[in-house]
Amino acid sequence: MPQIKLADIATTAPKKADKEKTKEALKLIVEELDELQNLLYAEHKHSLLVVLQGMDASGKDGVIRDVFGTMNPMGVTVQPFKAPTELELDHDFLWRIHQHAPAKGMIQVFNRSHYEDVLVQRVHKWIDDDTAKKRFAAINGFEQLLEEHNNTHILKFYLHVSPGAQQARLEERTQDPRKMWKYNEKDFAEAKLFKTYWKMYEDVFRNCNKVPWIIVPSDHNWYKEFLIAQTVRDTLKSLKMKFPKLPQNKNNAEKKV
Repeated sequence: MPQIKLADIATTAPKKADKEKTKEALKLIVEELDELQNLLYAEHKHSLLVVLQGMDASGKDGVIRDVFGTMNPMGVTVQPFKAPTELELDHDFLWRIHQHAPAKGMIQVFNRSHYEDVLVQRVHKWIDDDTAKKRFAAINGFEQLLEEHNNTHILKFYLHVSPGAQQARLEERTQDPRKMWKYNEKDFAEAKLFKTYWKMYEDVFRNCNKVPWIIVPSDHNWYKEFLIAQTVRDTLKSLKMKFPKLPQNKNNAEKKV
């Protein structure tokens, strides 16, 4: 995979993208996803893991709400990963992650993920580079395990937001009563480390790309959600799933009756 330089990648929707048409297309895709998720659950052969990574205020919550929010909750689960607890710190760094790997028939969404342990911990120098390299190898092995031994399909999205858009969204949390619950003073301090986070993300892209990363321009929520929904839809359709049929002997028995 060619080395990714985030500074060279656009964070905005293409100029030719039409906002209203894109939002209408998203509605149709979400309807398709509802049926595809039902099919995934019924066939019970595959699972899907969706990893959402990005800076604070990059819009992970909005993606979960607007792309996955209308699906049957029996078949979709969302797991956020925050600072590890004391119990989690007493285990290997993937212990808390593996417990939430998707079962067959399920869509699992990670709001942040195992990548936090090679991102935030490196930014704050809580682990050294040698430890990070070992963790890169462990992450690659973990994702390979899911793919090869549980038929899990993995989509890894990096929500690429600009420093300006991030700052505006963080400021909005101090003004909009509907978003004040998201306010965290630490987010402003983390935002000052933007360039360092980008550097660490680029290192992640370089070392953990056996499952490829999808860089999603995220300054415009409508475009970000469309791209993610479209990718999830296309992935599920590519599985060529079918609803299970009754066993042959069951069909014969009903015909005789």
